[in-house]
Amino acid sequence: MTQPSREITFFLKADHIYVFFPLFQQGVQITARVGCSIQNLLCDQYDLSADYLAERINTIFLDGQPVDDMATAIVRNGATLALSAAMPGLVGATFRKAGYLAPFRGSITYRDEDHGGRTRREGIIILKLFNLLLKEMGGPILERGIRMEGQQLINFFRTNKKNHDTIFKRIAKNGRDLSPAEIADPQWISPADVYFLKTAWDH
Repeated sequence: MTQPSREITFFLKADHIYVFFPLFQQGVQITARVGCSIQNLLCDQYDLSADYLAERINTIFLDGQPVDDMATAIVRNGATLALSAAMPGLVGATFRKAGYLAPFRGSITYRDEDHGGRTRREGIIILKLFNLLLKEMGGPILERGIRMEGQQLINFFRTNKKNHDTIFKRIAKNGRDLSPAEIADPQWISPADVYFLKTAWDH
């Protein structure tokens, strides 16, 4: 799947990644080859190690259903995948993948009963990240890039208006650096368009 031609690059210091955390909690669009397992998506396509999946990603929801086995849960085009490190208390224990309380989830646990979405093809999914995974996975995901609707990008700029002179000192559109005036008042963003947003780290 080709990326939108409207590419936006934020040049940031690594510790400023936090401004993107709300986007990841709401869900960001990423491109991927769909019709594969969660394990394939994260390890083979997004370069996470098997150890990281096993030890760090403790809670997984696919289209709102808790997942116990990432090797068999199939990610289809348009799916929503939510990932979290360990959550505290009874809720965390109940929704932890393959945890000792998993049998109590009953019918809400993910089961792959529809085999119609297993065709491998380029697609788009919505990825949500929570707690420790925001910082650990958010940066690498942003380096690869996420898709954003124009109106969502406008809202992001408005929400972070106070950061225009500090964190967002350098932003490029299609390789051209935007002026401070363009950053402060992003009239160049069309609500109807789709943008490809990524980060480059300013050390």
